[in-house]
Amino acid sequence: MTGTYENGIYREGDVRLSDLSGRRRLPIGRDGFAAAVQGSVVVDKSLLIADVLDSSAAVTLFCRPRRFGKSLNMTMLKSFFEIPPASDPNAEDAAYLFEGLSIWDADGGRYREHQGAYPVIYISFNPVKKQNWEDAKNALRQLIVWEYIRHGYLSDSSELNEQERAYFDRVAGWEATDGDIESSLINLTRLLFRHHGRRPVVLIDEYDAPVMAARDNGYYDEMVSFLKGWLTAALKDGGQALAFACLTGVQRISKESIFSDLNNLVVNTSLNTKYDERYGFTEDEVRALANYLDQAAHFPEMRQWYDGYRFGSVDVYNPWSVLNYFDNDCECAPYWGNTSSNAPIAAMVRGGDARLMRKVYGLLTAGGLVEAALDLSVVFGDLDARPEALWSLLYLAGYLTTDDTEQPNSKDVVRRLRIPNLEIASLYRSEIIDRFAQIAGGRDCLIDLHRALVDEDAGLLAEELEGVLLNSASCYDLTSENSYHMLLVGLLFGAPGYGNPVSNREAGRGRFDIRLIPERAGLPAITLELKFERGADSGRLEALAAEALAQIEARAYDAEAAGSGAGSLRYGIAFSGKSLAVAVERRPS
Repeated sequence: MTGTYENGIYREGDVRLSDLSGRRRLPIGRDGFAAAVQGSVVVDKSLLIADVLDSSAAVTLFCRPRRFGKSLNMTMLKSFFEIPPASDPNAEDAAYLFEGLSIWDADGGRYREHQGAYPVIYISFNPVKKQNWEDAKNALRQLIVWEYIRHGYLSDSSELNEQERAYFDRVAGWEATDGDIESSLINLTRLLFRHHGRRPVVLIDEYDAPVMAARDNGYYDEMVSFLKGWLTAALKDGGQALAFACLTGVQRISKESIFSDLNNLVVNTSLNTKYDERYGFTEDEVRALANYLDQAAHFPEMRQWYDGYRFGSVDVYNPWSVLNYFDNDCECAPYWGNTSSNAPIAAMVRGGDARLMRKVYGLLTAGGLVEAALDLSVVFGDLDARPEALWSLLYLAGYLTTDDTEQPNSKDVVRRLRIPNLEIASLYRSEIIDRFAQIAGGRDCLIDLHRALVDEDAGLLAEELEGVLLNSASCYDLTSENSYHMLLVGLLFGAPGYGNPVSNREAGRGRFDIRLIPERAGLPAITLELKFERGADSGRLEALAAEALAQIEARAYDAEAAGSGAGSLRYGIAFSGKSLAVAVERRPS
């Protein structure tokens, strides 16, 4: 360790890690702040509390990708602000959780007066992912009722009148009408204010989870109508009964009109500089964590795999992946990608045409970029009507990032988007391989195609490619050389021992079509030149394939492979409709 550990707090520069147990355990899957701090190492993000208190916003919506600390931060706010409810057996004075964290000392300790000083309403909508409106409505009702039960002391409050206590008892006693539930949030804020004489804090985690489920399952209008009324009544009360509110989600969903009447709402996304250090891990935080866990030697590898996001003006790491990396003996793997279906990438790769796939392949090359304007109010369903919304959705979901974070609220700024790191690149690669394995007739067929390519078996390669053209190639309509080019690039992803295929790069005295570069010794570099001619017969196709081979030689596309011990392979492939010819030659080192 290069820092100091005292009283459960590890300090290194400006970074603080809480480890009250001293056991260096990591909070894998623990998004409850109290439990995480009591039993594991937690990176100190407590200055978010100061940010919220100092903000002029009555309601703040934080939009960040999944697994970037939203729930942990929300439960941290709850632990800090809440007056422990007398009727909650799990409630406790949480001051000891924050002693030694940055918030405790900030600005001479002036924020301590807010600790344990507010009644808090906390609801996470993550469980409300149902297949029909009736089940979703019941799930919402249960969350609301249990939050009332958590504040069960209100049933006996002398500060409430008889009608107010009767209303509370109806909801807490599972006897609420639909009207009672629809007004339950605003009414609970009023009841808490009446009892405590202190305006409550409202915290809503994963607010967009039920909307996404509703859109996918056909009850979107009902869900949006409920949430609009339920949230707006409570969050736009002019300060009568609400201290402030924070919400989190992945997507902004402003166009759904959930927040159309909330002119006191401030939306904070990954483009904003405010709060930019409060989600994800900064470089200094990851370095301190590596030092504390005695894993500093693995820091460069971890940076390549899990760094690369830009939030506002700060470069950040994926916190879920960093923690899992350390917890799995520093083995590189797509930990974040394994927590969901990666639906946005899957939908793009499986439905993308040649033009879109060209952009995807470009993203996977070194320094690859896509230029697009970002509209952060889009939702997944917008893809049907607005294909350009794809890039915004990939950005919101964490599959792309950008260093161009100026004018964060503008929908017109064209930004350079990139894949953040090796972890996310591996997810794109996996989805591409899955799609083209299906196109090839299955994973075994794709393996045979790759083997034929590396073994310079022109006959088998032609046979496998012809099978693709006959059975599965209609997705590209095969009307130009570019159609075949994009198809072949996709088929070459995942070739054992090779990196991702490189397309249309300058080399020698021109630009080759496709190149496979070996990643292990003993394999040849492979250069492919393609030709296309409508109506060509078999003899003409063979002549075109030979012409393509000659072009590789004449333009020295693979000259840089001369020093390689394995030399290089050259392929000339000619296409016409669903017919083709393949010519191959090996160039020694």
